[in-house]
Amino acid sequence: MSTAPVTAPDTAAIVSSSGVRGEAPENRRPFRKYFRETGWRHLVGIAATVFALFPLLYVLSASLNPGGTLLTANSLFSDVSGESYLQLFQNPRHPYGAWFMNTLVIGLITSVFTVLLGALAAYSFSRMRFTGRRFSLTALLVVQMFPQMLAMVAIFLIMVTISDIFPAIGLNTQIGLIMVYLGGALGANTYLMYGFFNTVPASIDEAAKIDGAGHARIFFTIILRLVAPILAVVGLLSFIGTSSEFVLASVILIDPDKQTLAVGLYKFVADEFSKNWSVFAAGAVLAAILPVALFLALQKYIVGGLTAGSVK
Repeated sequence: MSTAPVTAPDTAAIVSSSGVRGEAPENRRPFRKYFRETGWRHLVGIAATVFALFPLLYVLSASLNPGGTLLTANSLFSDVSGESYLQLFQNPRHPYGAWFMNTLVIGLITSVFTVLLGALAAYSFSRMRFTGRRFSLTALLVVQMFPQMLAMVAIFLIMVTISDIFPAIGLNTQIGLIMVYLGGALGANTYLMYGFFNTVPASIDEAAKIDGAGHARIFFTIILRLVAPILAVVGLLSFIGTSSEFVLASVILIDPDKQTLAVGLYKFVADEFSKNWSVFAAGAVLAAILPVALFLALQKYIVGGLTAGSVK
């Protein structure tokens, strides 16, 4: 009995629509079903992206437009020039370079000491048991509900009084402004760090104590390395908040050479007959470079630090 030779099927023909050999083509979803299940999410994402990027593009366009008004910047990038960026550093009445350095110094010093003081307080509340511990935690939670701006008048009077006794840390001094910032940020940051410190197992401390380590050695050599995410988050938030703060900085700092960017940039648009929105936008663009760079450098710590710190 003779049989016909069996030929191998054409493998090139058995290719699915997705490009995978040996698989049957998949049925595509109807457009209505696709849009109802996942398609609308893409539209929402695109709309949110446009909504977030448009103000940034508008400010960048205004900084590159030499017209000096916001009306001339309505047409995005219609006239591009770097004249506004040059004017920032050529006006002796508006020392932008000094403002930038003051903001950088005040922001970095405030961030470092905010992280250090907050971490010390959080470690004490998390690892030590002492009288008044629960009351102090409750007081921190209540105090952080009231913004520091509410005490602006009281802070001003205190700084005036301090100036009569210790002029170096009183009114119109950057050290005095840093101390005011540290006092206002201690409550919220301590409570945030306290939640993160509780996620570190206490058995690590007990093992170190068996080896003869004290609280200081445990804190600086062991705990600080384990809580690096929350330290980065607190430092970043402190720097951004300090750099953009206007009310307290405008009240405490009087001399133009000692003021910060938030206070100094306001002068470009404060005068009714000499407003220059183009230079103001250029200064805002340059001022945003450092916070954005820090955010990009520390973004891997932000999600982990905030979510872990929110759980007690």
